[in-house]
Amino acid sequence: MKILLFAYHEIGCSALQTLYEMGEEVCAVFTHEDDVKENVWFGSIKKYAESLNIPCFTPENPNTNEWIEKIKKMNPEIIFSFYYRRLLCDEILAIPAKGALNLHGSLLPKFRGRAPVNWVLVKGEKETGITLHYMTKKADSGDIVAQKKFKIEKEDTAFLLYKKMVPLTRELLLTTIPLLSEGKAPRIPQDEKAATLFKGRKPEDGKIDWKNSAGENYNLIRAVTHPYPGAFMFLNNKKIFIWEAQEEKKGAYTKKNKKEGEIINRVPLLISCGKGVLKVEKLQTEGEKELSSLDWTNENNIQIGTILE
Repeated sequence: MKILLFAYHEIGCSALQTLYEMGEEVCAVFTHEDDVKENVWFGSIKKYAESLNIPCFTPENPNTNEWIEKIKKMNPEIIFSFYYRRLLCDEILAIPAKGALNLHGSLLPKFRGRAPVNWVLVKGEKETGITLHYMTKKADSGDIVAQKKFKIEKEDTAFLLYKKMVPLTRELLLTTIPLLSEGKAPRIPQDEKAATLFKGRKPEDGKIDWKNSAGENYNLIRAVTHPYPGAFMFLNNKKIFIWEAQEEKKGAYTKKNKKEGEIINRVPLLISCGKGVLKVEKLQTEGEKELSSLDWTNENNIQIGTILE
């Protein structure tokens, strides 16, 4: 098939590699220029496409008359979107005879919208996966072609979930490309009653609320830890990032009338939550280096009874 690929991130690179190795004709790649303000920890599909001598374009907005006409002239049989961050207009979606499909990082219809890899952890989900679906005017709502699911382990972070999704992208393409080529791919309507929608996440969404349970705070921390912006609290008007923590299960550390956000033990560093206790292992005061909880408590002379904001 003649394929036009809109892609970004590591999953985009995996998709391009798979299509190339399958011998499919990728007529062009549309992607994004890297944002200098963003922590770019993933591969460059632009460089990869150029290494394969595939034309690569990085328009700020592909939904202009100029780009629509150029895409029409490319005459793709199918369009794929793999972690491309812009919605494509109806005019572009109507161009390929075999349809336009998107890969979404959740098990649709759950977790439509932005940042699904982070949101599934924030919400304490037990499994997730990827979904290949037809694109429609309404984001993430088109008929499903295929899904790959996997269990979310207790120690998983958003980074680890994403890493699990990359090889699944290859597996999904290897099985669905032949079906799409032959016009035999399934089209399974989504259950709108089961749909959930989530907005994009910003760095300020990582603020910890000690009124939440230890489990909820742990889920937030692992959802936004490295390479994401991080979960944070305040102490003496200083922003403190928590990069690694666990939900304390022992129940050995108790204190009557303890307050939310109160440090109830120094070694290990334990913080009281609305329900339960959070064991913190790695922290960083903004502008300083990351430290173990032991070094951080010693350097900052942290005492039992300190209340974190």
